Amino acid sequence: MKSQKLSTFAWIVLVYNLAAVAWGVYVRASKSGDGCGSHWPLCDGASVPLHGYAAKIVESSHRISTTLVGVLAIAMLVWAFRAFPKKHLVRTAASGVMALTLVEGLVGAALVKFQLVVNNSSGLRLAVMGIHVTSTFMLLGCIATVAMAASGLRPLRFKGQSGIGWILGMAAFGMLLLGISGAVSALGHTLNPVDNVLSAAMDPKTFWMVRLQPLHPLIAVSVGLYLALAGGLIQHLRPDPNVKKALRWMVGIYGGQILVGIVNIWLKAPIPMQMMHLALADANWVSLVAVTVYALGEGIERVEARPAPQEAPASVPLVGMALVKAYIALTKPRVISLLLFTTLTSMVAAKGNWPGTFLFFAVGIAGYMSAGAANAINMVIDRDIDLTMKRTATRPTVTQSIPSKNALFFAFSMALVAFAILWFAANLLSAVMAFSGLVFYVVVYTMMLKRRTWHNIVIGGAAGAFPPLVGWAAVTNDLPPLALYLFAIIFVWTPVHFWALALLLKDEYEAAGVPMLPVVKGERNTVTQIAIYSVITFIVTLIPFLLPQVGWIYAGTAVVLNLILLYHCAQLYRHTNRPTASRLFHYSMIYLAILFLMLAVDRTIVIRSAITPANRADISVRLSSFPDSVRQLRQVTVKVAQCNINLALQGRVIEGTNLLAVSEHC
Repeated sequence: MKSQKLSTFAWIVLVYNLAAVAWGVYVRASKSGDGCGSHWPLCDGASVPLHGYAAKIVESSHRISTTLVGVLAIAMLVWAFRAFPKKHLVRTAASGVMALTLVEGLVGAALVKFQLVVNNSSGLRLAVMGIHVTSTFMLLGCIATVAMAASGLRPLRFKGQSGIGWILGMAAFGMLLLGISGAVSALGHTLNPVDNVLSAAMDPKTFWMVRLQPLHPLIAVSVGLYLALAGGLIQHLRPDPNVKKALRWMVGIYGGQILVGIVNIWLKAPIPMQMMHLALADANWVSLVAVTVYALGEGIERVEARPAPQEAPASVPLVGMALVKAYIALTKPRVISLLLFTTLTSMVAAKGNWPGTFLFFAVGIAGYMSAGAANAINMVIDRDIDLTMKRTATRPTVTQSIPSKNALFFAFSMALVAFAILWFAANLLSAVMAFSGLVFYVVVYTMMLKRRTWHNIVIGGAAGAFPPLVGWAAVTNDLPPLALYLFAIIFVWTPVHFWALALLLKDEYEAAGVPMLPVVKGERNTVTQIAIYSVITFIVTLIPFLLPQVGWIYAGTAVVLNLILLYHCAQLYRHTNRPTASRLFHYSMIYLAILFLMLAVDRTIVIRSAITPANRADISVRLSSFPDSVRQLRQVTVKVAQCNINLALQGRVIEGTNLLAVSEHC
């Protein structure tokens, strides 16, 4: 009974701390931090705040509210030590609450004593704010742990958790990074608000914190994608109701936080929206802590530790090149090759020229690693159905010649390195696009759709449409309409390509219980759907020609390729058998490769030969002024000639024929 009351008390303390944090945002955003001058902890000395007596009231109220946090922390610590035995998690977490409350007080003292408030724009203020964000997150996490552990929680088990521990650790690091970047963005807005952050950030003369502001939304998207990936994997690898419930809270709060962030940008960051945004960020951190303590609980099945089924092909320990080949097999190199080709040709198309050897190979390597990571995670998740299909029964994850935990570590390492390469060699936008494709493939296609609906490949096929966006963004740091059309081309092409393969593998999919279209609707219906999507593909591939940056080389190629595609579809409609389906499947790969190759060739020729409207206007101005220029030149020449004659009559000779040299003597 006492423990349950302590749990309720801890939740109340948590809510109060969230309110105190929100009020701290008001102090910073309203520039009231100098309300008590440099006096701390009391507000009893002489001071002249920027905003007068109102600032003193705001700052004083903040100090009173945070003092109460200390009182509550002491009460929680005493209660925990009286109600629970030694080494209990509640005692440990309550001790953490007390220690971090003291750290928060010291951070507040540093801000006041060093006058890191109001209009101070020093790097020291930013560093202290980073410490402040981190300690606040840790404090809230400890309070939440007290609340959960006091109400009855499985003992935590840190050893033998395979990849779950570092997956959660990376999520925590991402949230901390996001919180710190948010602090930088908010402080930049407070010190130097601008109407258009993006245009201001492009100006090297702009205040440095404002130039960093556009990074915060991109980091938010990146962290959100990672949380979706981590959440999906944790739910699969730790099948527990509490874990599932906590994950729903985490994803839901993060979605709400993103919406509030968008509104915040739209409304130019009013103070109430800033307060709400940070409160949600703290709540999201608490939800991650909940996921962590539930997922690491003892007694929950570790799915990745399941041994290989008895019916799986026998495996032998792999060493040397055999082990290397097995890891390469995890990436599905044959599947990646076409995706990588669309990435690289999109780079050339975006540039209209060679994009640079270093960038070309950096994006190629990172693109392979990102797609390979997605495929490796897919194998870990699908190891049960891979066992039932002949072509996948010998995969390393099925036989466990590569344990699932090792495959996950390999996949996440590749994804992290790929993201870093794209960010530093190209830009953050290209890294986000590559990671988006990975998350879409793993979470949306593999986890959500593949085993539930025959629409799996229609919607999930979008994962394969991200590579052109990666290539284009890597070169231009932008995604114009033409890049989005390339995404659309692959999106509508994918059903044609994959359903042709599904016709070949219908029996295997049926045995595995995967509801692919031929299994659910039959072969005739599948062929009809292929024909419909072929016509849609024909139409979509011609849309880029309507743009001025695409010429006849691409258009002609698209028409020819699509006519051949329709021919193969017609043949499949007339003769629905494996050889015809195989011809369509293999041609669809050639189709996409040639289409993207000729787009790159076309763009190179068009861009090199094109005269932009700006150039045309400049040339028109120059031509219109040409007669006046000729007339002026003639007048100057006549005057200089007359002057030279006069100088010659005076016996003075000017060497050379430079008109300016002669005119200087006139």
